[in-house]
Amino acid sequence: MALTLYNTLTRKKEIFKPLKKGFVGFYACGPTVYNYAHVGNLRTYIFEDVLKRVLKLQGYRVKHIMNITDVEDKIIRDAARAEMNIREFTKPYEAAFYEDLQLLAILPASTYPKATEHIQEMVALIQNLMKKGLAYESEGSVYFNISRFGAYGILSGLTQRTLKAGARVDTDEYAKENVQDFVLWKGKKEGEPFWPAPFGEGRPGWHIECSAMSMKYLGSTFDIHAGGVDLIFPHHENEIAQSQGATGKQFARFFMEGEHLLVKGEKMSKSLGNVYTLRDIIAKGYSPLDFRYLCLTAHYRTKLNFTWESLSAARAAREELTEFVRELQNAKRPKTKSSASYKKYKNEFFVAMNNDLNIPKALAVGWKFIKQYRKSKIQNQGTALQLLLWFDNVFGLNLVEIKPHKIPIEIRRLADKREQLRNEKRWEEADAVRKELASQGWSVEDTPEGPRLKYEA
Repeated sequence: MALTLYNTLTRKKEIFKPLKKGFVGFYACGPTVYNYAHVGNLRTYIFEDVLKRVLKLQGYRVKHIMNITDVEDKIIRDAARAEMNIREFTKPYEAAFYEDLQLLAILPASTYPKATEHIQEMVALIQNLMKKGLAYESEGSVYFNISRFGAYGILSGLTQRTLKAGARVDTDEYAKENVQDFVLWKGKKEGEPFWPAPFGEGRPGWHIECSAMSMKYLGSTFDIHAGGVDLIFPHHENEIAQSQGATGKQFARFFMEGEHLLVKGEKMSKSLGNVYTLRDIIAKGYSPLDFRYLCLTAHYRTKLNFTWESLSAARAAREELTEFVRELQNAKRPKTKSSASYKKYKNEFFVAMNNDLNIPKALAVGWKFIKQYRKSKIQNQGTALQLLLWFDNVFGLNLVEIKPHKIPIEIRRLADKREQLRNEKRWEEADAVRKELASQGWSVEDTPEGPRLKYEA
């Protein structure tokens, strides 16, 4: 089955074929580094990571660009409150972002371009738009004239009928369906950072940043643009307008957006006190990979409800998966040829992930395989482990890094003693040995293959 992806531009699933054989140009909107990334942001980054992993598993070489927005309204506001310049203010949050990615086993992007390091490219793009009559200067700022771009609304579905003639918006973000001319360059204001430009000192608007940086590293037209569903309008819509307006070429061929993460069924908001970061998750004793597993359980185009109970369930599932890996590492099954069913599971996995990244179904294939393996006594544990690690090329749960528990000789002897007592039907003595094992942090599970030891401490 060919890889199919949902394209927001066409509002349907399409077979994915890159512009260049074997190569994918992929741009993802990165963080605005004025605070720590919250769990909603992290879900989007995990979805984008899964997308990249699927592309790589298909054999594509992926050039992945993720920007760092380090100048923007909120950054300027909060830096001023902290009495710091924007570089000093954003530095720790940028570092925290990279740390979050590493903890979540998110593959690094090819490049993380910063907005403040690409002002020249933004100025050149704005000049191009002004020459083409698509942008105009007003009171020291430069705005995009959306009435001059006939395709405006192609992504979001908004049309020119909602246009407020002559109205402009000077902020980086604005309300849904507020279709107005948007700012490309903000004129210099007292106390704000600024850069020189032919049309006057100032700073870039938020939308122009992504257009300039994506096209610098990926060209005028590239394969995939991804982000959160909240970016469809105005951000992605405005990117299309200013990019295609400047080049006359299609901007991104596929737009892919991940759905919202809810917290106890509600949108995250500071007023509700339900905005959580990865640090909050760790502080409660969870692994970052527990959160990653939780994100894998819902399709990227469906809302995911985050609760501490759902995170606990994800942790339990991931720990069971971890123990199964250790079970395979310690298994003493006879060496046999790979079962034909292994190929069947691999094919089922491909079908799931190629159907618009249906990772929940792919995850179910993995659990189906585990159930089948445990029922059979003739499967090759080495091949089974290889299959599971192959699945993890997409899951990204770092299963390859799991180390088997070294069972101390005295613990193994106690387990053997208990098994002997059970065979002799000396149940009370066997139970006493089980309790002794438990006191040392080891549980024992009786299976058709014999006792299975697990370290619980």
